[in-house]
Amino acid sequence: MTIKPLIILPDPVLRQQSKPIEKVDAEVLRLADDMLETMYDAPGIGLAAIQIGVPRRMLVIDVAREGEEKTPIVFINPEILKVSDDISTYEEGCLSIPDYYAEVERPASLTVQYVGRDGKQQTVEADGLLATCLQHEIDHLNGVLFIDHISRLKRDMVIKKFTKAARAKV
Repeated sequence: MTIKPLIILPDPVLRQQSKPIEKVDAEVLRLADDMLETMYDAPGIGLAAIQIGVPRRMLVIDVAREGEEKTPIVFINPEILKVSDDISTYEEGCLSIPDYYAEVERPASLTVQYVGRDGKQQTVEADGLLATCLQHEIDHLNGVLFIDHISRLKRDMVIKKFTKAARAKV
């Protein structure tokens, strides 16, 4: 397993649409392992493949709390089938937008269909933190960032800050 460098805002790669994965093979499983290693190292609770520069429809999540046993889940080609009318608000952050957090409203629960590590189609019904994390990571696969769910003024300020920081590094 290899820890991969994270793609950071304003890199345009983060706005790319990710392509479906045709089959679960050794290369896909290795990518999943690298993504988990990268997510745990960051540390984070979710990571989409695009965040390490791989435009494939895969994400990894582990919402186990500190001190609990790790419960990693690999979602290949995840698709939201149904969302609730109920809304929940979580303070979200993102490994690609380090040290920035904002309150985001999303459906409180949802049903997601995906392919697991074993190559089999699966369905999960999620609420709470898992529901929020799934929606956040699936957004990444569609080129959407959590800051797209906040006010334009706040979003523009964040983008400006990260653009300035990126220029300073060059």
